[in-house]
Amino acid sequence: MPILEMKVPSPGESISEVEIAAWLVSDGDYVEKDQAIAEVDSDKATLELPAEAAGVITLKSEEGDVVPVGGVCCMIDTDAERPAGAPAPAPTPAPAAAAAPAPAAPTPSAPKPAPTPAAPAAASHVAGHASPAARKAMADAGLPAGSVQGTGRDGRVLKQDVLAALAAGFDASNVRSGWEGSRETRREKMSMLRRKVAERLVSVKNETAMLTTFNEVDMKPVMDLRKKHKDAFKEQFGVGLGFMGFFTKAVTTALAEFPAINAQIDGKELIYHDYADICIAVSSPKGLMVPVVRNAETMSLSEIEAEIKRLAIRARDGELTVDEMQGGTFTITNGGVFGSMLSTPIINPPQSAILGMHNIVERPVAIDGKVEIRPIMYVALSYDHRIVDGKESVGFLYMVKEMIENPERMLFGGKTPTEVLLGL
Repeated sequence: MPILEMKVPSPGESISEVEIAAWLVSDGDYVEKDQAIAEVDSDKATLELPAEAAGVITLKSEEGDVVPVGGVCCMIDTDAERPAGAPAPAPTPAPAAAAAPAPAAPTPSAPKPAPTPAAPAAASHVAGHASPAARKAMADAGLPAGSVQGTGRDGRVLKQDVLAALAAGFDASNVRSGWEGSRETRREKMSMLRRKVAERLVSVKNETAMLTTFNEVDMKPVMDLRKKHKDAFKEQFGVGLGFMGFFTKAVTTALAEFPAINAQIDGKELIYHDYADICIAVSSPKGLMVPVVRNAETMSLSEIEAEIKRLAIRARDGELTVDEMQGGTFTITNGGVFGSMLSTPIINPPQSAILGMHNIVERPVAIDGKVEIRPIMYVALSYDHRIVDGKESVGFLYMVKEMIENPERMLFGGKTPTEVLLGL
């Protein structure tokens, strides 16, 4: 009988192995062609592995196993018949479905009784160990361990079990939260992505001459502009008018004036970029992701906001590809959304600098000799002193500050309309 050996495809250039983060199906299940059967971690991204054919699957590796690219991870008996009564394959969602509030649960391999709203709570004490994907989904939904019944091998809780419980109306009213006086400990293996991030961060601290310079920005002009135009902007372009768009626009203008901040070291040479591919740090269920807004220097505010929204949704849904996170010439990270007042962000190698945004707090400041209360944001620029001099770093950050405090400067290469008129 024909047996298809499914080999691990290459997720991207320079990736030689992946780790099986979670099986989305069980050994012996019937799977449909293109059905997601596993989540695999590389050192750059987490990707779903689709079935190459329909049939009964035999798993050849366990969760947590490292499999080389091109290695066999499972086998599919393509002669096997679909079990009687098994649901038909789900239709492939349209591309716009990526913006849905939550991903749909994977199609089960065999019919299972639909859980009632009370079922997950009633079975909360008999659930088995959760898979990594299930643990992440439970953490995102605020569900404590042991609160969802598993349908995997030995009662293992799978990601689709969590999604099914949530869809059925999980009742968490009887679930205790917070500390419970336990003295238990647990060990969890670091994902390949997290291990790679750790290695890169340590290498940055050890291999670069990293310094950080700070400044403060009066956000009132931008906040007034947003308040006045945000409804019309949303109605015309279909996206919100956020602070990240203004900072991205200001950064691309400033990078043209300070090209060393947009450069990187390659051996004994410096590589200067005549474009600005801006990495935007976004939060995702897998941790912090840094997708790239390509050629941001050519984009309008609406185009920047739309692209950031698209990438953030893909990050949230775990759909970012390696290509969407590779490259980048400069990074912006916003710790202010989590309440950070001030920080020293770490450079994203091989880039030479990163801009850190922080929360906006009303503070007393001197304006024309008088004390006024203004919304102030502290900003930080971490840079590699091997490439960037102090004068350039301070000048770059000050130029960003000036453009945020005078948004019209973004239209004239960092200059005011009066300076353009006078040829200054």
